[in-house]
Amino acid sequence: MTDQFDTDRLDGAARDILRCNDRGGYTVPNGRVYPFQWNWDSAFVALGFATFDRERAWAEIETLFRAQWDDGFLPHIVFWQEDEGYFPGPQVWGTDREPVTSGITQPPVAATVVRRLWDGAVAAGEGEAFRPRAEALFDKLFAWHRWFADHRDPEQRGVVVAMHPWETGRDNSPEWDAPGESIDVSNVGEYTRRDTGHLNAKMRPTKLEYDRYLALVQYGRAQGWDHAKIATGNPFKVADVGMSMILLRANRDLADLADILGCDRSAIDVWIARSEAGIGWLWDEVRGTWCSRDLLTGRHSGFVTSASLLSFYAGLSNPRKDAAMLAHIERISARVQFLMPSLDPDDPGFQMVRYWRGPVWAVVNWMIGTGLAEAGHRRWAERVRGDTLALIARKGFYEAFSPIDGSGSGGDDFSWTAAIWLAWSTVPAS
Repeated sequence: MTDQFDTDRLDGAARDILRCNDRGGYTVPNGRVYPFQWNWDSAFVALGFATFDRERAWAEIETLFRAQWDDGFLPHIVFWQEDEGYFPGPQVWGTDREPVTSGITQPPVAATVVRRLWDGAVAAGEGEAFRPRAEALFDKLFAWHRWFADHRDPEQRGVVVAMHPWETGRDNSPEWDAPGESIDVSNVGEYTRRDTGHLNAKMRPTKLEYDRYLALVQYGRAQGWDHAKIATGNPFKVADVGMSMILLRANRDLADLADILGCDRSAIDVWIARSEAGIGWLWDEVRGTWCSRDLLTGRHSGFVTSASLLSFYAGLSNPRKDAAMLAHIERISARVQFLMPSLDPDDPGFQMVRYWRGPVWAVVNWMIGTGLAEAGHRRWAERVRGDTLALIARKGFYEAFSPIDGSGSGGDDFSWTAAIWLAWSTVPAS
């Protein structure tokens, strides 16, 4: 699959990007645009470090969890150092924490990554050396997953309810348009964004979308970042298909770690059973797809996104629904040059370079490809993996890519794209 590429050169370039973006224990996504530690970015970055520096891979996750709150909450940004040019910075969030953090979370991929780090250590004959670190991280991961159960599933449906689009990682997905209409943006005020100062505005969220993001930050701050209060009165509550699938997979991996480490898995089994029983609430019969659903109105988004295809990654198996999702992949593959666009190219709102309204993201492809391979859909798993590697090899380590012509979108020399290249360049998708 990678014979057509100069793999040695690209491997070296990817390692150089990770080293360059390393700030000593944590890695920034891109130094010019994102100068801090991001939650799910760091999890994926650890996959890349694990291919050449196992110690550094574990340290990335450990550093992230140093910012965990006492109740298990793990923030989406950790502001380890000052950077006055970034917006919204620590003063905007006002969480009053040490270290300084944001007040929302991000998709919980960390348990899945720690499971992989553990498997790598065992395969290298270093399992016992890393066992104490795995045990310490297990307790922190368990506390975070328990926080999700307590604060992000108010109706006990087995799904994850996002209180901010940024929590989903898919900031400006059209799934958030209708739920965001009721957000009052009249008091947001004036501000200067860093992203549009460094990147083409046509690749970024619009001003209206950003106003809504900031209004939700202001709401959370007004509640003192009390997540119980936020879950009760927040004007934005969407059961996110991406986070729900990712957490189900992460709970399965956490349960496996519990068995390996001799820890109690009973609570985890309850969470898994609840998700398996209730996640069907996110299936839209009309569109024949998994999609997000507004908790306040009960309406499905109806959008087919790359997150819709994470059902395989979550370990769900239903012949009828699986066939429908595979049919979506088949249809979409005929419309684009590279899989997997973040939004169905047949949707009238598809934009090939605007953030999560069209571009391909290597990290989501890694989850989709992994899930397809595990479910036995080898042809599509290899197509997703091959397209991802081809995009990187031809265009560089961009934040995202156009599925139509492969052009790079967002920041360059991006850490998680480099990490996925390293994780996938010499090993099969499974």
